[in-house]
Amino acid sequence: MTQAGTTAPDAGGPELALAAEFAAPQRADWQKLVAGVLAKSGALPEDFAGAPEGLLSSQTYDGIEIQPLYTADETAPPAGYPGLPPFVRGTRPEGAVGTGWDVRSLHADPDPAATNKAILADLENGATSVWLKVGDGGIAPESLADALNEVYLDLAPVVLDAGADYQAAADALFAVYAEKGIPDSAVTGNLGVDPIGLRARTGNAQETAAAAALAARVAGRYPKLRTLVVDGLPYHEAGGSDAQELGAAIAAGVAYLRALTDAGLTVDQAADQLEFRLAATADQFLTIAKLRAARRLWARVTEVAGARARGMKQHAVTSTAMLTQRDPWVNMLRTTVACFAAGVGGADAVTVLPFDAAIGLPDAFSRRIARNTQAILLEESRLAGVIDPAGGSWYVENLTDALANAAWREFTELERQGGIEAALDSGFVAGRLAGTWAARSSRLATRRDPVTGVSEFPNLAEKPVERTPYSSTVDTGGLSKVRYAQAYEQLRDRSDAYLAEHGERPKVFLATLGPVASHTARATFASNLFQAGGIEPVNPGAVDDLLAAFRDSGATVACLCGSDRSYAEQAGEVAAALREAGAKAVLLAGKPDESYGGISAFAYTGCDALAVLTSTLETLGVK
Repeated sequence: MTQAGTTAPDAGGPELALAAEFAAPQRADWQKLVAGVLAKSGALPEDFAGAPEGLLSSQTYDGIEIQPLYTADETAPPAGYPGLPPFVRGTRPEGAVGTGWDVRSLHADPDPAATNKAILADLENGATSVWLKVGDGGIAPESLADALNEVYLDLAPVVLDAGADYQAAADALFAVYAEKGIPDSAVTGNLGVDPIGLRARTGNAQETAAAAALAARVAGRYPKLRTLVVDGLPYHEAGGSDAQELGAAIAAGVAYLRALTDAGLTVDQAADQLEFRLAATADQFLTIAKLRAARRLWARVTEVAGARARGMKQHAVTSTAMLTQRDPWVNMLRTTVACFAAGVGGADAVTVLPFDAAIGLPDAFSRRIARNTQAILLEESRLAGVIDPAGGSWYVENLTDALANAAWREFTELERQGGIEAALDSGFVAGRLAGTWAARSSRLATRRDPVTGVSEFPNLAEKPVERTPYSSTVDTGGLSKVRYAQAYEQLRDRSDAYLAEHGERPKVFLATLGPVASHTARATFASNLFQAGGIEPVNPGAVDDLLAAFRDSGATVACLCGSDRSYAEQAGEVAAALREAGAKAVLLAGKPDESYGGISAFAYTGCDALAVLTSTLETLGVK
């Protein structure tokens, strides 16, 4: 027996219909509800004539409009099938269902014994390949054998990152393979040669012909070994957008194809020598779309170049730009989301950077958490158990298409500049990235792009996490390398120095007006804001003598916290009294209003928080 309006879902029966007695909702019905909610909240102007959901839309740094609702009406080009061009849905027809993705761990400790211990621990506990920093900032090429001692290289591929020392590192690795008796036909991994990426990081011209010549020799002897990495991370780490990262990576890939074919390889052989490295961020949908769009773009390039149909080999790395030094434990959550997105997006290999990677060399605990993040997603969540789980989502398919088109425009513009190398040398790339970083910095300053644990919900009492610093000096002279939290963390550093010198942090007195119910919301907001700059808030609560509480606090800056009504009645008078009592500045937690006299600055949602915090620290005498 079934409920009214439903049909029994037996094997040969019609489709189950739920709530069939109700009329099917239309988009206009939803728009009416949206308009009602926005009008009630005051966000819908009376004379607004557009679609109400337009007030809920947002834009990416590539100008892609993100709508609050996607339906079948928003059509995108067909994504095809897994394993077939344009490879949007993955490069393998079976996806990662049988094997999962490659869990690749990064090792950058220059001590070969410590590196060897960490490599063995990772491989014994879930990692499936090794990404090894060699040369500047990593182990010396001559110590490569020690670092790979007892590693079963026929089972665990090695990816090198040797910068300008790639030839010495390659020779050392080949010697290790020979010593272990591994046949040339069984050697896998990547030599990690990337002269264009090194050029982007250092600003120094690098010769691609020598790298191509090495690749030509490798292709003839080691059929399963790749030589070149096309690294998109330098463009992401300079604050660039997703389309800028993709455009630069595709342009670098094209430059390598040209160099490799000039060295005597066929287009097919040349394409087989490349692996692309891209950033995975906590914006899961943009990461998913970026990896899918990248495969579509590269499929088009290889098609035009005359190569047989092939997919892009992708290595996704959790973003260093999104990592924080303050409250680094939150980085575990960021990298989990980024890893999830990389897996759903179809990356062939994923590296989850440890949560303390922005501070220094990771310890054993942080490395364990990083690899277990992937283990949980693969083994417990079974994320790889479905091929392209995002496929068919109206939002993801449209975002993939929009991002692919934006990235193609970036790529063609770089080609018009003479290619990626010429665009790097002329400063064109740096200028484009700087423009995006300026826009991103503005959103970070106003906390429209919040950084949890730093610009939002900071913890002044947290104990700093200390790690051994990195020894690399390579990342200088080229594109800038930024982190989204850096401006706020610089303010926190100033606060720490002040604490070390004076025995207490710089303080601001929260001048709470009226009963607790009237001032709690704004006092909480102000407290959160000031702590983001390392300023300790002193909240007296509801007190009878506000001025006495201010004098007792020892603070020299005050911030009024109350209701709009209390501001209208008392703001000017209380501000004047606080100044007379010794306040060097009086702020107000609320929207700017010129009718309030004696107010130095206003703190409110959407204000330039960095400017407010910086000026407050200067007033407090914090250098």
